[in-house]
Amino acid sequence: MDIRQLRYFVAIVEHGSFSRAATVLNVAQPALSLHVRNMEEALGTPLLHRNPRGVTVTEAGAILLRHARGILDQLALGEEEIRGRLNDPSGTVKLGLPGTISHILAVPLITAARARWPKIRLRIAEAMSGFVLEWMREGRIDLAVLYDAVEDHGIRTERLLEEDLLFFGPAQGTAEAGLPAPGEPLTFATLARMPLILPGEGHGLRDLLTRTAREEGVTLDTVMDVDSYNNIKELVAEGLGFSVLPEHAIAREVAAGRLQLWPVRDPPLRRSVYLARPGDRPVTSAAQAICELTAATLIDLARSDRWIGAKAVRRDES
Repeated sequence: MDIRQLRYFVAIVEHGSFSRAATVLNVAQPALSLHVRNMEEALGTPLLHRNPRGVTVTEAGAILLRHARGILDQLALGEEEIRGRLNDPSGTVKLGLPGTISHILAVPLITAARARWPKIRLRIAEAMSGFVLEWMREGRIDLAVLYDAVEDHGIRTERLLEEDLLFFGPAQGTAEAGLPAPGEPLTFATLARMPLILPGEGHGLRDLLTRTAREEGVTLDTVMDVDSYNNIKELVAEGLGFSVLPEHAIAREVAAGRLQLWPVRDPPLRRSVYLARPGDRPVTSAAQAICELTAATLIDLARSDRWIGAKAVRRDES
């Protein structure tokens, strides 16, 4: 195998089909198919499952994909060093963000990156935190902001912020539910007995609430699993249940009179924000630059009160 074959293989897997990879690479599709067949013959095992909708990796293909990405990353790093571009990094950096963080971080980060590192192309991918973590594990993104420390051997996380989580509900009909006046604190036990609309299991917010409920000896009354923060807010505003989010994520709807919020006590709900990067492979100078800029931007948002309800954590304590 050679570097070109590895690049072709990674592109085919990431785009999910030979045809899409051929378009992106500007290579004839039969040539890509031939390269993969030659690789499979050389290794003595299939690397891809082929189906009418595209391709997926076999177990052997997943192993090759992991090593291929590491080899290509190492090669990119070497090329940068050889060309003396460490003081003027360039290239594409893919950053994964949870939706509740993307809406407050993306614009100031992109603006700062364009001003400071104009040759870097920053691509931001947004999803719920569980999906962002999977992207990081699969090597589909270079960096991520997460709500949990990750123990994976191949990922390093650094704690940067801590934020409070608030209970929220629709603008009307909450008094009948036996809740205190909006803005007054309520207990976690009260929260747990309300009909809740939450992300599915495996997402950071849901896991935090489940752990807290177990520690408090109560059971969450989850009536809907919805893997979209915007949809959760809309469903709550329509009176179909209640939920939990950081204040900055619902401040606009509260100000517009569509939602009401309550602080949570006994115990309070807090979570930390972590910056994640690969721990088992080198990163390019462009990724390192964006990593440092992301950390600085997150801390500045908290210290300047633009991130409502968050406080910065000293980096030497993380």
